[in-house]
Amino acid sequence: MDYEIVREEKFASFKFKESRLNSVIAPLVKSDLVVLNDEGFSNFIVDLSAVKYCDSSGLSAILVANRIAKEHQGILVLCGLQPSVQKLIEISQLDHILNIVPTYNEAMDYIFMDNLEKELDGLV
Repeated sequence: MDYEIVREEKFASFKFKESRLNSVIAPLVKSDLVVLNDEGFSNFIVDLSAVKYCDSSGLSAILVANRIAKEHQGILVLCGLQPSVQKLIEISQLDHILNIVPTYNEAMDYIFMDNLEKELDGLV
C-alpha cells in the first residue's frame, strides 16, 4: 500500500508514502474512504507531504473524501501540500472549497476546533 491509514478517536488520516496520487492509487483511496465512513468516521486528514504529483484521478479521490465528510457532518483537511499539488488545486479553483493547512498538527487542530464549534452549537 502506498499510504497509511491512521484511525484516531475524532478522525482518520491518510499519510501518503508515494510521490504520486494518480489513477493507480486513487481507486484504493476511494474504497478505503467508504470503509472508514462505514466504520463511523466522517472527519478526514489527507497528508500530502510526500506527494509531488497529482492527476485528475487523485483530485477526484480528494473530492470524494470531501463529499463523504460533508454528507456526514464531518470535514476534510488537507495538509503538507507540495508546490506542484498546491498549484493544481489552485488552478482547479478547489482552494476555495477545500480546507488546507500547512502541517499535520494544524490539521488535527482544525478538526478539533470544528468539533468544538459543532458541540457548542448543539450539532453533535
